[in-house]
Amino acid sequence: MAMIKQFTFNHFEVNCYLIVDEVTRQCAIVDPACEASFEDSQLTQYIADQKLTPTMVLLTHAHVDHIAGLRQVCEHYQLPVTMHPEGRKLLKQAEAYGSIMGFAVDNMDDLDVVEINDGDCLNVSKLECLSAGAKNTQTNNQAITIECRYVPGHCPGSMCYVVAADKAVITGDALFHFSIGRTDLPGGDYPTLIDYLKRRVLTLPDDYRVLPGHGIASQIGKEKKYNSFLM
Repeated sequence: MAMIKQFTFNHFEVNCYLIVDEVTRQCAIVDPACEASFEDSQLTQYIADQKLTPTMVLLTHAHVDHIAGLRQVCEHYQLPVTMHPEGRKLLKQAEAYGSIMGFAVDNMDDLDVVEINDGDCLNVSKLECLSAGAKNTQTNNQAITIECRYVPGHCPGSMCYVVAADKAVITGDALFHFSIGRTDLPGGDYPTLIDYLKRRVLTLPDDYRVLPGHGIASQIGKEKKYNSFLM
């Protein structure tokens, strides 16, 4: 069974998530946004107390507020960062953007990166990526998988993560409760975001939870009915 634990970190109130395989006690860390040392401790202490073993660090996108604690988490657990290749430029610019946005982040240029693409599936309990064409090769039907869906428009390399075992989708800054991500930042494009949200996110079942990068959770059915950007 899967369980998704939410934390909210830094002065931009970013939602960080743990996707937990409750059988193996392994987990994926999504958007480690810890800004202060006490936030780092809150995340690592929870993982230790619950006897979890992180197997991957995922980014929905590489805006600086979502990666404030990326270096610390990657180094603490000796893991690479897993992300869409189009986000690499933002990752390299994190230190510069941080100085503008009030984040004291280190240069991220030397972090090891595992690239993922639309349609890839990640197994929480294994350090491997199953390409879109190899989804049916899994032998363990109980494995907790994360389907990667490319949803650009907010920024380059933006990904949503579907966790079917928990009927949830982590949407980063692409989709919020009755709203969408801003598209006026470099690399943003409003028509692109709307198109991909309708094709790659709103096609999920109505009862799937929407777990956004900021703010409260929602449901696919509610977003289809009440989100004025998407109706």
